[in-house]
Amino acid sequence: MDDIAISDIIVSTAGRDQGKLFYVIGTDGVYTLIANGKDRKLEHPKRKKQKHVRFVTRTESRVAVKLRTGEKVLNSELRRDLAAISQALAQNQEEVKEFWEKPM
Repeated sequence: MDDIAISDIIVSTAGRDQGKLFYVIGTDGVYTLIANGKDRKLEHPKRKKQKHVRFVTRTESRVAVKLRTGEKVLNSELRRDLAAISQALAQNQEEVKEFWEKPM
C-alpha cells in the first residue's frame, strides 16, 4: 500500500469509522494520519494502519492542492469536499447498477 499519499481520499475498512471517507493528512509507511473535518479534525487526526484503509481516489480539488502544498486547510473545507465526493461516488454506483440491470 505504498501508493497512498498526502491528499488522497481513502475509506476506512476497520474500526468504528468503517465505511467513512477521509483525507490523508500524513503517512509514514506503516501508519496513515487521516481526517474528515467532523469526527476527526485536522488538529487531532486519526492514526490508522495502512492495512485498515483502502484507496478511493486522488483528486485535484482546492483542498487536495492545499494539503499537498502545506497551506492552511479548514475542517469545513474538508467536510464540504468529502460530502461532494461521497455524493458523486454514490451517483456513479447507481449509474453502473442501472446499466447492468438494463435488458439488452
